Amino acid sequence: MVKVALFVRLEAKPGKEKEVESFLMSGLPIVNEELATTAWFGIRLGPSTFGIFDAFPDEAGRQAHLSGKVAAALMAKAGELLSEPPSIENVDVLAAKLPG
Repeated sequence: MVKVALFVRLEAKPGKEKEVESFLMSGLPIVNEELATTAWFGIRLGPSTFGIFDAFPDEAGRQAHLSGKVAAALMAKAGELLSEPPSIENVDVLAAKLPG
């Protein structure tokens, strides 16, 4: 069961939309290795607005993800790809339907 999550909003620099999209897609194999990341979604909210929504069973899982490879890669690329720093929100999951 998931209890906590992250919602990360990303605003691409003009002309960098495809690169942000590719970055999000490239993160999936890395996140698949994170045992405590129960669900992970790279999403597009608009022409230049993207996001990440991921869910975890507990705070330890969320913190492990925040100190993991995808988060490090995002922070390393943020200045190049994004018009502003990522907006990272800790959220609580009230209800969820997951496969299995």
